[in-house]
Formats: sequence, C-alpha cells, structure tokens
Amino acid sequence: MRERLFSLSHLDELRDLTFDTFNSRGRIGLGQQQQDSIERAYNQAQAFAETLSGWLLIRGSYGSGKTHLAASIANACVSRGVPTLFLTVPDLLDTLRFTYDAEEVSFEERFDQIRNASLLVLDDFGTQSATAWAQEKLFQILNYRYINQMPVVITTNLALEEIEGRMRSRLSDPELVTHVYIHAPDYRRPVVDTGQHELSSLQNHSNQTFGTFSDRKGEKLQPVDAKTLEEAFQAAREFAEDPQGWLVLMGPFGSGKTHLAAAIANYRASQGYPVMYVVVPDLLDHLRATFNPASAVSYDRRFEEIRAAQLLVLDDLGTQAMTPWVREKLYQLFNHRYNAALPTVITTADREAEIDSRLYARMLDRRLCTVKKITVPAYRGRGARRPPKR
Repeated sequence: MRERLFSLSHLDELRDLTFDTFNSRGRIGLGQQQQDSIERAYNQAQAFAETLSGWLLIRGSYGSGKTHLAASIANACVSRGVPTLFLTVPDLLDTLRFTYDAEEVSFEERFDQIRNASLLVLDDFGTQSATAWAQEKLFQILNYRYINQMPVVITTNLALEEIEGRMRSRLSDPELVTHVYIHAPDYRRPVVDTGQHELSSLQNHSNQTFGTFSDRKGEKLQPVDAKTLEEAFQAAREFAEDPQGWLVLMGPFGSGKTHLAAAIANYRASQGYPVMYVVVPDLLDHLRATFNPASAVSYDRRFEEIRAAQLLVLDDLGTQAMTPWVREKLYQLFNHRYNAALPTVITTADREAEIDSRLYARMLDRRLCTVKKITVPAYRGRGARRPPKR
C-alpha cells in the first residue's frame, strides 16, 4: 500500500522540498508581517507533521510557499513510514478518470486507496475542472475523511467563499481544521526593500504623508468644506493605525484624496506591513497585458495577487473607460474583497450616479465601508502644513 501511494504521489520529484530547505523567514526584502506569516505557517506545518492531528488548510497567493510546506509534511511522514498520498487536485481527478479503462486496478480500488491513505495531501485545491463529476468525487473523498477524522493537508489560493458549499462547510470546522495564511508575494518575482509588490506605485508618492498634508487653514475655506477635509484626515489616520473594512474617499480633483490614500499606505509600509498601491487605470493595463501570450505571468496569477493583497489602495476609480470587460474585472475584484472583508482604500472623483451600481452597492454597506466626501476646491499649494503628529 505504502509503495503504491508513493508511486502515485511522484514525491521523488519533490524530495528536495523539506523543512530543512524551507526559508522560515522568507527572502530578503519582505516586510515584518510577511515574514511572521511565513514563520507561523512553517511552525504549524511542522507541528502537523509530528502529530497528524486534524486537517491543515494552507492558503496564500501563487509562489508563497504553500506547496513547499505541503511537500515537506509529506516527505517527513514518508520518512517515518506513514503511507502518504501527495497529489495536485487536477492530478487526483485524472488518476481516477484513467482507472475507468485500466486493467490492473479498478476505479473502486483506486478510489479506496486515495480516501483511505493514512495521510492525504491535496495541492492546488481549486485549480481543478469544476464539473459536477469532479466536485462530487472531491466531496466524497473529503467527506469520508471528515467523518472518520483522518488527517488531510490542503493548499489553495482561493478564499473560503469561493469553494463549493459542502466542501467549504467541512473546511470551516474550527474543531478539525487549522487555517494558516501566508501573506507573501511570489518568491519568483521582484520585491523591493520595503516588501512592496512590483505592481505597487507607492514609491511615486513617498512624500505624501500625514505630516506633509496641509490643513489649508490659511485659505479661508467655507467652514462646512473645511470640516469635510478634517474628518477625512482623521478617518485616514484611524484607518492607518488599524486597517479594518473599507475607506472610500470621494471628492473633486486636487481635494487631497490621493494624498490621504498614499499617507495611509506610506504609514503602513513604514511599519513593515505589505501594501499594494495602484492607480486603477494602470491596474487595468497590467491585467490586459497578462492576456498577451508573451507575458511572463498569467492573468490568473496577477489578478490573484491583486485581489488577495493584505491592504489594497485603489486610486482614481472612475477615470478609466468603463467597457464591459472593465466593469466585470472591477466587480470581481470588489466582490472578492467585499466578501472577504479585506482592508481596502478607494479614491474617486466620480459622483454616486457615475459609479457602477454593483460597485457602489458595496460602498454603501456601512457595516464594512466608511465613506468620506471632501468638498474643498482643488489645492494650490498655499496654507499651513499639518504637523507630523496629532
């Protein structure tokens, strides 16, 4: 049995993926929180390999180290003689399909081998074909192991709400399943010293901080307008200290929206937290470029990096041409972050009526979103500067 599972697993091709070869603090240039998340995942994986108790769900974006940790668990268990099956989910389903025509083993025998393996490691959960047959076979395997409390390791780049309902319910059981999330970029792609993603344009806004934001008291603004600026500033400061939910900054061009959004991002980055700051038209250009066959990165990977960002700042929503493709991509991005309640900052010069209704509906949810409307006229560089501290 053990030899058959090892042959199915192709673990000989992953023999170099062990705990000893895993960098538990990540590569140079990552932020403190990114390093901490990698170390937590590493420690959880080691603990699971020793006890084989319950299930371990490892989530993170492409290239964050999920497969390395899953293979490390599998290799450690194989070295102790534990019958272990390590498969990507697409390979698992292919293995089952091929047994329909196989002479040496029946479908029932192969299915039984898989669901009864002492340890089952499923890599790349969610990349499989979502046919009814595939979903049913996966559920049968997971449900069998759930009922019998058999150890499982699963890696995925999906959010829980994207997983089929029956399987999601099993993965949501806190008494059985340990969840770890790796907040790290693809190790194959560049990262600057602050730990920011290559897509982020935050470096272009390095001088836009809370300390350099003008309170414009020397401009004799209308009191009602000045109050909107002060309230937006305070909301931005509070969000920077503890990013929760969404912060939407609305107002005309030059009113200070971008400065406040960049100030939030710069503050978080200075504390060692990963931030993705993107101008929406530039973001859409990046996504379109990934459709090019010559692109070094797939569209799916790039989109996942953006929508799963720990803190995402979207500047200038509404300045892009709203083609059907653009509307759909923005909706997918907004909907994912809305459902997952991921911290997001949005700036827009559009009025409510000009924003796509599906996006605006998310912004109106006061349980998640704080909306600040700035009504001051465009800043011309006059007026007192706000001191760095409150």
